Amino acid sequence: MLLLCVYIFGGVVLGTWLLSLATREYSWVDRIWSLVPIAYVAVFAAGAGFADARLDVLFALVTLWGARLTFNYARKGGYAPGGEDYRWGVLRARLKPWQFQLFNFFFISLYQNIILLLIALPAYTALRHRSPFGAWDAVLAVLFLAFLAGETIADQQQWTFQRRKRAELDAGREPAARFVRTGLFRYSRHPNFFFEQLQWWVVFGFGAAAAGSPWQWTVAGAVLLTLLFLGSTRFTESISVHRYPEYAEYQRHTSALVPWRPGHSAP
Repeated sequence: MLLLCVYIFGGVVLGTWLLSLATREYSWVDRIWSLVPIAYVAVFAAGAGFADARLDVLFALVTLWGARLTFNYARKGGYAPGGEDYRWGVLRARLKPWQFQLFNFFFISLYQNIILLLIALPAYTALRHRSPFGAWDAVLAVLFLAFLAGETIADQQQWTFQRRKRAELDAGREPAARFVRTGLFRYSRHPNFFFEQLQWWVVFGFGAAAAGSPWQWTVAGAVLLTLLFLGSTRFTESISVHRYPEYAEYQRHTSALVPWRPGHSAP
C-alpha cells in the first residue's frame, strides 16, 4: 500500500510540473492539494478492506476536509484558467527566470507534494497497528470536526469580506477596510491557517493512538506542514504590508496565528 502511494506521488509530481511548464501557470499543486491526501488515505483504508473503524473514520474526516477546501478554492476561481496564486507572480518578478524554474520544480512541485504524502502517512501507521476504535479516537474525531468548522467559518468571513470589497470597488467607492479585521480575524491574522494545521496534527494523533505511542516518525508531515505555513505567512504578510501600510498596525495588535486577545501578544 505504501508503494502504491509512492507511485501516486511520483505521478502527481511529474504531472503538476509538466502542466506548469505547458501552461505557464504555477498553481497546479494548489489545485490538487485538497484531492491527493484523500487518495492516499483511501489507499490505506482500502488496505484494511474498509473494515477498520479508525481508518474509515479518518478517511471520512479527510474527505470532509478535502470537500470543504475544494469548494472554497473553486469559488475563488482557483480551477479556472488564470487562477494562479498571486504570490507566484510576485515571486517571479523578484527572481531570474531560471531561478524561478528551479523553485517551481524543487519547491512547488516536489517539496509540497512530499508534504501532501507525509501528512497522510499516519493512516499507514494506523494500518500497521490495527486496534479497536477507542476513546482517544472519538476525542480526536470531535477535535478534527471542531477545527474544520473553525476553518470553514474563517474562510466564509474572508469570502464575504472580499465580495463586499469588490462590490464597493466596482461601484467606484473606496471600501471602509482594505483587508478583513473582523470575526475570527479580530483574534488572529490567519485563523484559517491555524485551523488547517491543527487538523493535520489531529490526523497524526490517529496514527499515534493506533500505535499506542506519540513517538512516530510520521509526525514529520505535520511538522513540515507547520513550517510551510510559517514561511507562507511571512511571505504573504510581506506583500500585504507593501500593499496596505496600515497592515503593520494590524500586525502589532493581532496575533499572527494563534487566536488571542486583540492588543496582546500570543504566548
